[in-house]
Amino acid sequence: MPNPPIKRLKLSNFKLSSLLAITEAINENHAVEDLLARYEQLLKEDLNIGKILIYKYTQEWDCILVSGFERKSTKKINVVRDLLPFREITFVTASDNQALDLIDVVIPVFRNNVPIAYVLIGDIEEEGEGMSPALKHLHFIQTLSNIIVVAIENIRLFNESLRQEALRKELELASHMQNMLIPRKETLPRNETLHVTAFYHPHLDVGGDYYDCIVLNRDEIGFCIADVSGKGISAALLMSNFQANLRALFTHEISLTALVERLNERVNASANGEKFITIFVAKYNYRTSELTYINAGHNPPILYKVHSKKLHYLKSGCVGMGMLDEIPSIKPETLLMNSHTKLLCYTDGLVELVDESGVGYGTHVVEDKLSNNRPIEENIESIIRKQRILEGSAAIFDDITMLGIEFF
Repeated sequence: MPNPPIKRLKLSNFKLSSLLAITEAINENHAVEDLLARYEQLLKEDLNIGKILIYKYTQEWDCILVSGFERKSTKKINVVRDLLPFREITFVTASDNQALDLIDVVIPVFRNNVPIAYVLIGDIEEEGEGMSPALKHLHFIQTLSNIIVVAIENIRLFNESLRQEALRKELELASHMQNMLIPRKETLPRNETLHVTAFYHPHLDVGGDYYDCIVLNRDEIGFCIADVSGKGISAALLMSNFQANLRALFTHEISLTALVERLNERVNASANGEKFITIFVAKYNYRTSELTYINAGHNPPILYKVHSKKLHYLKSGCVGMGMLDEIPSIKPETLLMNSHTKLLCYTDGLVELVDESGVGYGTHVVEDKLSNNRPIEENIESIIRKQRILEGSAAIFDDITMLGIEFF
């Protein structure tokens, strides 16, 4: 009969060598599949366990190891219903629960008093004399399972952090590329006839807002502001495509009506009816001082006549791009800019801001900040400060863009 101290020493050596082998595999960054294979081998070959299941929780309960069972038999087990009641190692051989009829022992694995995994073992081989080694080492199996499960979770979190970092870098690049498509404020026209300024603030790294200012010929300039429905990368991609189409189509020769019709065709082809784009687009003629515009479903820009102190909303136009296959009616409007006038174009993110009580600001703040004889650039800066746009205000939940034109 083996000497008890020698037997205990062999047992201790077995446990230590097993833990060392698993720990070394973890430290050497072995794959999850390899860690589970080593775990399975230890339980089956060293402890004579014939069947093993491991259920692990990430965002839901998943079975990450099936050994000795048919895969279909695991579908009978509902972790929430059948396993969550177990708070400690439990023998279930005589359980009335038919879902556990092939299971001998349930071994819960906790972290911070929260269950993160359940190890189910069955088909435990008995020795010729005495108790099966598996039954003697259930707490050791529980400790080993805890190490394995935590290691697998750490691998998942590490891989997730790598994916998040890769996504962050891709978004940074996308944001940089998108900003290259948006005209820089210092490049906008500024002469004795008109001053153009702008403000662009995407809610996320990339956005669905866009503005542009295009010199059409010596006498004429075109400008626009647009907004894609929705947010994020899909909106940014559609807007980038839209920008390319607008730049290709917007020339001195094309009428605004024809431009809008062609843009609508391009948006329909790109968006397949899933998104639409609102746009305010205009031409200004230096020689005649005429401003011709079409508002295609966009927030009406505000025109302010400085000398008469009158406000006017520019609403004439049509539905947004991509809303209909063909636009049934387009109504351009032409205005004479023969006195000091300010025009503020904006996207809906500006007027959908809400105050602390949850009430929307609407356009009254914009009207108030515009209705004076100060330069349009100062008006925009005043709106930014009033609405705390650059301060991370919780009221902001969309992209915010403003395009200001001052006519003299």
